[in-house]
Amino acid sequence: MEETVDDPPTSAVLLDHCHFSQVIFNSVEKFYIPGGDITCYYTLTQHFIPRRKDWIGIFRVGWKTTREYYTFMWVTLPVDLNSESAKQQEVQFKAYYLPKDDEYYQFCYVDQDGVVRGASIPFQFRPENEEDILVVTTQSEVEEIEQHNKELCKENRELKDSCVSLQKQNSDMQATLQKKQEELETLKSINKKLEQTMKEQKDCWEIELLQLKEQNQKMSSENEKMGVRVDQLQAQLSNQGREMEKLVQGVQDKTEQLEHLKEENGQLFLSLTEQREHQKKLEQTVEEMKQKETTAAKKQQELTEPRNKKTAVEEQLVQEVERLKAKVEAGKACFLEKYKECQRLHKQIRQLRAATRDQNMDLSKRLSENMIIHDVLQREKEKMEKENDYLKRENNRLLSYMGLDCDSLSYQVPTSNQGGTRQDPGLVFGNPYSGIQESSAPSLLSIKKCPTCKSDFAADVFDHNLALEQHLQTLSLNCPICDKTFPAKEKQIFEDHVFCHTL
Repeated sequence: MEETVDDPPTSAVLLDHCHFSQVIFNSVEKFYIPGGDITCYYTLTQHFIPRRKDWIGIFRVGWKTTREYYTFMWVTLPVDLNSESAKQQEVQFKAYYLPKDDEYYQFCYVDQDGVVRGASIPFQFRPENEEDILVVTTQSEVEEIEQHNKELCKENRELKDSCVSLQKQNSDMQATLQKKQEELETLKSINKKLEQTMKEQKDCWEIELLQLKEQNQKMSSENEKMGVRVDQLQAQLSNQGREMEKLVQGVQDKTEQLEHLKEENGQLFLSLTEQREHQKKLEQTVEEMKQKETTAAKKQQELTEPRNKKTAVEEQLVQEVERLKAKVEAGKACFLEKYKECQRLHKQIRQLRAATRDQNMDLSKRLSENMIIHDVLQREKEKMEKENDYLKRENNRLLSYMGLDCDSLSYQVPTSNQGGTRQDPGLVFGNPYSGIQESSAPSLLSIKKCPTCKSDFAADVFDHNLALEQHLQTLSLNCPICDKTFPAKEKQIFEDHVFCHTL
């Protein structure tokens, strides 16, 4: 295999010598002649599997990390790893890339993870001399070398056993690592899903918070409008109260006038009674005079005196009778005049009573209507204030739960209709206050019941109040003086009751 300019995989970590026996270098010379190519022979053990990025490097003796290589060559992957030929491999280093000094070097097999799997004995690059041609050793040196070889073989076997144990341990560790990696991937997936869920929940909370703030602003605006409306109604009620006082004063004046007319009527009635008694007396006197005249006529006939002769007594009697007749006629005329005046006063009294009754009825009706409207609006105002306070508490609770500050959260209030906002989506995970809140903040388009007859009214706040006012006006009648309530169907009883207060 030709050398490439790509850097091999290396490691800066100090390596353990326990892996050096997985690749065994064969036929390594003690020295190589400079200027010639050299072939490196190596054997792969049965527990080692080569990979594509494995390489063999020449290292100066005393190296610490795999980055300290002098030159390297990529290894050739065998076609069949199970064959015997696959175990025996070789690689050739070109002379151009070999070291030029006479330092000691060695071959090292490095896998693609930068781990050294085998190392050769040291060698040199120097020319051959005559001293190296003949090597004479003594018997003791030979025995020493053999003993050293036996120790090396024993050490090699121990290293192989240790290598097998370490390989098994490595396999177990790799299996455990694979399991841990799978668990880690599972945890990462769960964590990612949880983060996505939290992000969606946070977005929903922010949207809901914006909706609550918008609703809070609308409720505040409605509260202000209701306050203005209540103030207007209170001012109107005050004006009507003053008008009521004026009407009551007028009723009192009419009552005093009626009492005065009653007194005049009583006096006229007494005068009329006296006139009737006087008339009766006159009539009795006339009867007596007629009787006397009759008696006188009888006497005159008895005396057979001429009719044309009248005595002074007869003339006196006739004059008295004429005078009495004229007086009776004058009494009748005066009686008729007094009777007509009394009838006129009675008619005027009835008219005043009817006018006073109508005014009292109208005034009590208006006062009752205003009181009902005031009570309804006051209850609406209190309800709006409670709902506004609840929305503020819910808003602060959401802000504190999300760890946000109401002033620090920048947003743009949507311009959508609040009527839809109130029926907008609820909390994604359920609002814990939904029993109240979803009692939630009241919809501007709601269904309310009449407090008297329990009829339903479906309209917005202002249309509902107007309809409710008009409806309540037809249900009951309140006395403006004693506040007693009468059903609308008992109108005549109500009118008589109010009129009794004026007597």
